[in-house]
Amino acid sequence: MIRIPAIDMVATGRNITRMRQDAGLTVKDLQIFFGFATPQAIYKWQHGAAMPTIDNLVALAMIFGVSMDDIIAVDTDVRTEIGV
Repeated sequence: MIRIPAIDMVATGRNITRMRQDAGLTVKDLQIFFGFATPQAIYKWQHGAAMPTIDNLVALAMIFGVSMDDIIAVDTDVRTEIGV
């Protein structure tokens, strides 16, 4: 059996919110950077309702000056087991 860790979307959202605030950026600043018509996607990221795409995670890591691993929170208590 292989145990696959799960991404904790809520904790990841808290990381995004904290890093955005630490960088002195507003949601509007990120909205403009990403070229989004509305800020809804960013709010969904921050609330853990959705995850940024990989390319947006790369961009967030660059904006915040961190690695993607620093943004993504992995839930070590909840794992999916698959048979091989």
